[in-house]
Amino acid sequence: MRIAQVAPLAEAVPPKLYGGTERVVSWLTEELVRQGHDVTLFASGDSRTSAKLVPCVPQALRLAGIRDHIASHLVMLNEVRARADQFDVIHFHVDLLQHVLFQNVAHKCLTTLHGRLDLPDYMPVFRTFNEMPLVSISDSQRAPMPPGVNWLATVHHGLPSSVCPFHEEGGEYLAFLGRIAPEKRPDRAIRIATQARIPLKIAAKVDPADQAYYEEVVAPLLDHPLVEFVGEIDENAKCDFLGHARALLFPIDWPEPFGLVMIEAMSAGTPVIAFRNGSVPEVITDGISGFIVESVDEAVAAARQVGTLSRRGVRQAFEHRFTTERMASDYVKAYEALLVRDHANVLPLVAAE
Repeated sequence: MRIAQVAPLAEAVPPKLYGGTERVVSWLTEELVRQGHDVTLFASGDSRTSAKLVPCVPQALRLAGIRDHIASHLVMLNEVRARADQFDVIHFHVDLLQHVLFQNVAHKCLTTLHGRLDLPDYMPVFRTFNEMPLVSISDSQRAPMPPGVNWLATVHHGLPSSVCPFHEEGGEYLAFLGRIAPEKRPDRAIRIATQARIPLKIAAKVDPADQAYYEEVVAPLLDHPLVEFVGEIDENAKCDFLGHARALLFPIDWPEPFGLVMIEAMSAGTPVIAFRNGSVPEVITDGISGFIVESVDEAVAAARQVGTLSRRGVRQAFEHRFTTERMASDYVKAYEALLVRDHANVLPLVAAE
């Protein structure tokens, strides 16, 4: 199958540091190539891939200091449009612009929605341009969407089994990994750790939009002797960070679309203590791969008893549900369903002639 993968340009594929969507695009692309598909990746020029790379900007935009990404994405989408006849399937991982630009070839396109959908900003596009087949990354992600959108599938993320190797022993600290942001609730993680009297390490980046939250809410809490702020870390450091943790704290306060860090921790055998929001009940099996909680007090109790869970059982839960092989297989099924749908739509026209 000839497949185009169209990535965001904010980060390289895979990203140098933070960048969940680009990391998933990389894992999917590499697995599709391994399975024998003819894959072309539209991404930044500093990306690394075994697919055919079409560099659409020289360097990832965030690291290049470019804040407004619309112009670069328009140029990339124009390049994809010019090559559309070369592909059986065009798979977008960007949010909106393709809905307008690819209306007349929407039958061979699909868009994976990687972000939150509970905000009103994007709804006019989804209501108006509903030809584009959509893929959700969790069933819960779909809830806020208007009726009539063209859902093709739900495909949970997966990652290569070797990315975060299994750590039999774990460690003694709780881990928080991701972004310093109000919806991620690092302040809640600090409360959990200090009340449980267990060390906490925070590995996270601070975006400019969240600087005030960091300075006003989080920074004053970092001088506690149990709390260590590590800052933003790269892929290699992340796996060691997760693998040597007692548990991952995922104290979110928003409808998380998926939560890639949860399955990264599971891959390392590290249980997850997560608040019941968004995709959490779809990802975590309570009492096996972690604990699902609804309050700080419940999270404190879970942190104290998380050592009773089998780390090997956590890893097995990952291997059963969240590998890149499973993710790619699910996407290939979605591609095939898209092509069958297109073929069914074409056949009556051919017969009438």
